[in-house]
Amino acid sequence: MSSKVAFHTLGCKLNFTETSTIGSQFLERGFRIVDFKDQADIYVINTCTVTYNADKECRQVVRRALRQNPNAFVAVTGCYAQLKPDEISSIDGVDAVLGSNEKFKIFSLFSDFSKQELSCIHVTPTEDLDSFNSSFSSENSTRTRAFFKIQDGCDYTCTFCTIPLARGKSRSLNPDELHAQFLQMIESGYKEIILTGVNVGDYGKRFQTDLHNVLTKIVSSDGDFRIRISSIEPNLLTDDILKLTRDSEKMCNHFHIPLQSGSGRILGMMQRRYSKDHFENLINKANEMIPDLGIGIDVIVGFPGESEEDFLETYNFLNSLQFSYLHVFTYSERSNTKAILMPDSVEIVERKRRNNMLRILSDKKKNYFCNQTLNKNERVLFEHENHDGFMYGWTSNYVRTKSIFDESRINQFSNIQLKAVDGNFCTIIEKQEQFNNVG
Repeated sequence: MSSKVAFHTLGCKLNFTETSTIGSQFLERGFRIVDFKDQADIYVINTCTVTYNADKECRQVVRRALRQNPNAFVAVTGCYAQLKPDEISSIDGVDAVLGSNEKFKIFSLFSDFSKQELSCIHVTPTEDLDSFNSSFSSENSTRTRAFFKIQDGCDYTCTFCTIPLARGKSRSLNPDELHAQFLQMIESGYKEIILTGVNVGDYGKRFQTDLHNVLTKIVSSDGDFRIRISSIEPNLLTDDILKLTRDSEKMCNHFHIPLQSGSGRILGMMQRRYSKDHFENLINKANEMIPDLGIGIDVIVGFPGESEEDFLETYNFLNSLQFSYLHVFTYSERSNTKAILMPDSVEIVERKRRNNMLRILSDKKKNYFCNQTLNKNERVLFEHENHDGFMYGWTSNYVRTKSIFDESRINQFSNIQLKAVDGNFCTIIEKQEQFNNVG
């Protein structure tokens, strides 16, 4: 009987993409992947370190794995492992700590996966993280949407962020390899490719190219597909990328753009590479150029020194912009960052209050945006799952859709006229009257 391996991923889509690649290595060698809640011979935990809770959750996940099988081989990898390997190795039951490079080399580091007396640490120093490890993953084990890692690392020095320490300098997948792997995904049946990375907009510097050039090449490929950019910094979302998105149906009319703060003073303290005015002009220009554009925005509340006036400036600034949703993060102290040394820490309860206010604003913006899509024809990519007679999908501008299950629509683009908004999550019902007859 083949050995069983289970995976648990903390953090961003990029981490999920990399976990999928590690999983493929196990499958190729005859291992059987089981759910993390089941008993396995090997547990691989891919970690994040963006927030304090991510570190805490890692410890909880290790304990959970060992409750399932105290004799299992437990490997911890990812950003937390890169930054704090000694801390992880001190957790009872951890057999291997693998850094950002080593996560893809587990089979060259271990000839078998027997329980270790002492935890083995394999972590390349951050300053030596220079190789690029390609990876991709699909949602729900289907061939509908694929997350394709094309970039890693970051050269920015934001005062709140540990990612450059955990991932190293910015580096990219070779453009020729990128194009070849992209074509393989299309030939495999994927209809939507989401380009991911730590700082995707920084793609290509070492190859004397940029994101716009590689986008122009891949949208010219044959096939029925579309491309989505997972997230892009406002200083890297160029006019050329906006024009390409406007002019090509194969580019999703959706951008996720980090703001972090609507206070110019706080932006400066964060060492972000744009001004408040630049961000506002970008959002206005993007909306003018691209009809029905979906825009998501990242924002952090409770940064050290953020006064009530700073927060209200952020709130009012966001309220004035045209976008479709927010991702709201509560600032948490991270070691080895400049921000942790800054004075005037914001009380935890106040951070939570501000977070809640922006989440309510996000719900309002999302509901308004969804209502603006009603009675418009949208191109929806439907997924495989049948959920009690319904199927779900995404529009190009990142509106979640819901329709009566129809097998012929699976992994196909359907031109749908949206008729109603259902619930707080911007679910769009295709035909309300049909739903009364279901069940």
